[in-house]
Amino acid sequence: MKFIDTATITVQGGRGGDGCVSFRREKYVPKGGPNGGNGGDGGSIIIKSDRNLSTLLDFRYKHHYKAKRGEHGKGSNKHGKRGENVILRVPVGTVVRDEKTKQLIADLTDDDQKVIVAKGGKGGKGNAEFATSTNRTPRYAEPGGDGEERPIVLELKLLADVGLVGLPNAGKSTLVSSISAAKPKIADYPFTTLIPNLGIVQIREYQTFTVADIPGLIEGAHQGKGLGLQFLRHIERTSVLAFLIEASDQNPRDTFKTLTEELREFNPAILEKSRILVFTKSDTIDEQTKIELKSISISDDIPTIVISAVTGDGIPEFINLAGEKLSQERAVLGNP
Repeated sequence: MKFIDTATITVQGGRGGDGCVSFRREKYVPKGGPNGGNGGDGGSIIIKSDRNLSTLLDFRYKHHYKAKRGEHGKGSNKHGKRGENVILRVPVGTVVRDEKTKQLIADLTDDDQKVIVAKGGKGGKGNAEFATSTNRTPRYAEPGGDGEERPIVLELKLLADVGLVGLPNAGKSTLVSSISAAKPKIADYPFTTLIPNLGIVQIREYQTFTVADIPGLIEGAHQGKGLGLQFLRHIERTSVLAFLIEASDQNPRDTFKTLTEELREFNPAILEKSRILVFTKSDTIDEQTKIELKSISISDDIPTIVISAVTGDGIPEFINLAGEKLSQERAVLGNP
């Protein structure tokens, strides 16, 4: 299935039904009072999160959604039926914003969350509602109101525990495939990964975490260069960031700085997350270089590890380290 993580649509609530002008007419009551019923309210547009969905693809082909209008009121005090709501299902992790004001409407991080994005119009009152002691035969009724209409932006952000960040061809996809059942496309050239991939990693028998393979970043990604801008949002929700750098990189500190600067320019809060420095492809270097890489210290709170997803070297240590960092983050948030 094609992965689509943004969409702009227009939503419109249904118009309310008109109130009815009617009078009671029976055989022996030629001039009965008003009995016009109220119109029904228009249906609303509701967005609902669904854990069984993983893309916003459906919204790329249909851009306007309108709910049903309410039925008109009828005689004999019969009120019109309410218009049917329209429920739009989106993946868990979808952010809903007003397209014009950019205001956040909802952040749907749990399954089965609902939010009304366009309310239906109110049904008009029938003439029976307007009868008074001084006006017993009102010959007017209220028209139904218009439903709300506005353009909204849907933006999907993956819900992952650990996000892999690195330059193109840093070995992110290979790592995901080696520690989980996910099978992302892998090849020895930049930008093999064109969409984010999620994998589930087992730490112990009943403990797992999810890892996200994000398309590679390049300098200027926060400005839209490469593929970075459209996917940086997917690491905003992660609890732990793993910075992947090739073991053969001649200037790993500069590479790490490039990656952190891109994240800072996009959203400085991202760098407040727990971080791990991971040197990949250790099978391409000698033992002395491995020792030198392990001794590199970027910061006291950023541990360094050297791995090879091909040979399995350092993989168990990486999984345990990521699990420990994740447990620490959850403990801070009070969600162990």
